[in-house]
Amino acid sequence: MDVTFEVQGDTISAHRLVLAARSLVFKAELFGPTKERTMSHIRIVDMDPRVFKAMIHFIYTDTLPEMDKDDTMVMAQHLVVAADRYGMERLKLVCEDMLCRYINTSTAATTLVFAEQYGWKGLKEACFKFLEKPSNFKEALVGTDDGFRHLSTSYPYVLQELLAKVVP
Repeated sequence: MDVTFEVQGDTISAHRLVLAARSLVFKAELFGPTKERTMSHIRIVDMDPRVFKAMIHFIYTDTLPEMDKDDTMVMAQHLVVAADRYGMERLKLVCEDMLCRYINTSTAATTLVFAEQYGWKGLKEACFKFLEKPSNFKEALVGTDDGFRHLSTSYPYVLQELLAKVVP
């Protein structure tokens, strides 16, 4: 291992060539004209260590590490942000699939916002399909989640599209 990352006090070691092979961003940072090219220790300040470790695990194994079921949605969302930052399209697709499988009444609206932010039609349709069931829609609407409020202010056209599908 020829590079280490410090992520909020945690140290994660990796191989530059492996990182560069899986991410054009890592390739540019570790082998391009940036200062990281000559550094063996790089500090990452704006990412949770668990997310960075999961991303590195994915880079090496093409799989995600085991996660607590309760933590899956949040980790998937954070991993999407990390994958977007490091140009890892396959990881984004894996996370989108994971998010599709974990839609429930407490996460549906927030997941719909997330789908719209990233332009994921499949995730958006999965949310719509879940919310088309009247009991799911009602429970999601009266839940404590701020997702519908955020959806109505940030993406009112998506809420209109959803209501057109749900309300006869």
